[in-house]
Amino acid sequence: MMATTHVFVALAAVAPVAMALPEFRVPLAIGAIVGGLAPDLDMILEHRRTLHFPVLGLAVAVPAVSIAVAVPSSVSVAFAAFAVAAWLHAASDALGGGPEMDPWNDPTDRAVYDHARGQWIRPRRWVRYDGAPEDAALAVALAIPALVVFDGWIATLVVGAVVVSLGYALVRRRVVGWLPEWLE
Repeated sequence: MMATTHVFVALAAVAPVAMALPEFRVPLAIGAIVGGLAPDLDMILEHRRTLHFPVLGLAVAVPAVSIAVAVPSSVSVAFAAFAVAAWLHAASDALGGGPEMDPWNDPTDRAVYDHARGQWIRPRRWVRYDGAPEDAALAVALAIPALVVFDGWIATLVVGAVVVSLGYALVRRRVVGWLPEWLE
């Protein structure tokens, strides 16, 4: 899935809490956005293994949410949103394709690494690759709760990310040809 889709998943996950507790809307949104993006920082290392924790991430997310419920503060809810978003990102990568740049040519059987079991989780390919038409549709659909709940700079960021998502989806299959060989 596209990084923007992961962010929209995270924002949709925190949207009900933001509706119920509007004083925490901004920290929830910041935590969700950063947590939705953070696992992909491992693209420069071993992508979908180094910073992706589809099983063990839950062991951080549950206590973080528990602390935020017990001691609600901007910091605790932002960290809880971050932890949940990062876990959702890693877990949902198993629903897509593998981490390769051109999955339509030579798809792998590795979606995301499960550190608890010490093995790769196979891709389900419900979203065939990042930027696939179904990924763009999912991104737009998941952006709607964020646009309903959040306003100001957060809503502007969401609209901008939807535009980027749709633009990327339009050119996604050409991107591989534009990359230098060492990035492929």
